[in-house]
Amino acid sequence: MTARDDIFELGKRVSQSIIGQNTMVERLIIGLLANGHLLVEGLPGLAKTRAIKSLAKNLDSELSRVQFTPDLLPADITGSEVYFSEGGKGEFKFQQGPIFANLILADEINRAPAKVQSALLEAMEERQVTVGGTSYPLPDLFMVMATQNPIEQEGTYPLPEAQLDRFLMHVEVGYPDETSEAAIMRLNRDEENTGQNKDKHADAPRLNPQAIFDARKEIGATAVSEPVEKYIVALVIATRYPDRYDRDLAKLLHVGASPRGVISLDKVSRSHAWLKGRDYVTPDDVKAVVNDVLRHRLILSYEAHATNTSADEVINRITELVAVS
Repeated sequence: MTARDDIFELGKRVSQSIIGQNTMVERLIIGLLANGHLLVEGLPGLAKTRAIKSLAKNLDSELSRVQFTPDLLPADITGSEVYFSEGGKGEFKFQQGPIFANLILADEINRAPAKVQSALLEAMEERQVTVGGTSYPLPDLFMVMATQNPIEQEGTYPLPEAQLDRFLMHVEVGYPDETSEAAIMRLNRDEENTGQNKDKHADAPRLNPQAIFDARKEIGATAVSEPVEKYIVALVIATRYPDRYDRDLAKLLHVGASPRGVISLDKVSRSHAWLKGRDYVTPDDVKAVVNDVLRHRLILSYEAHATNTSADEVINRITELVAVS
């Protein structure tokens, strides 16, 4: 089997236990392929946690779940130096925290204060953790999926812009449709009747992580033409200088996307094209992922908040105004 076949099989397995959330599953796979991190926002019960658990079950990887709470400490994530005494001699040894797994589920990340949230910054960007002046590398296969509840804001701490910018994508999860809802009900009934939440592919061999690394090499070779490169750059520039395109749009934006926006849009577009079976990127690939890549990188103006204008509406307007050269 080729790397693409392996990845398709992985997505198929995850989708069979995550019904009605195909976009979230696809973005989860893209995050893995693009070697980035995801911020997933949705109401409780929409299979956010189940999705990454299903991914870990079908991929030969280690999953750590961290439930973020107001009393969480940075050391609860990174680990800490612990004093051991043996034979009359004592020494400090580093005890690894949950961040040293391959897949990290940071559940309700906005419920912890900024000091704890910042403990993830070095891990997400540098792929290492520094404790007591010593740096410890993280696994080669490493992805953070952080979740947020969009409606419960009591006792939460908004993520700082510096941390938001380190997420490859901000994925919004909505309700499944009626057909999917009925399938979810039947799936839950079947799991209850068997007495356990048994995955259909529990006995199948787990995907070797080498398939992910092989796929990344192929994605790295995916061609991006000069017009598509200019289109990606133009979309990001439009978030910084919207008055070049539309005065009304300029009133809605306070701060545009950073250069990480261009880098991320390029990575995600190439991964999307590769998943669609192509070795080149089209403008449609860029349009398919631009909202997920940019929605958390924009700071809207007071007027946008006053008129209840969302980041998605601003991005949609930008894609209408920016033409492919």
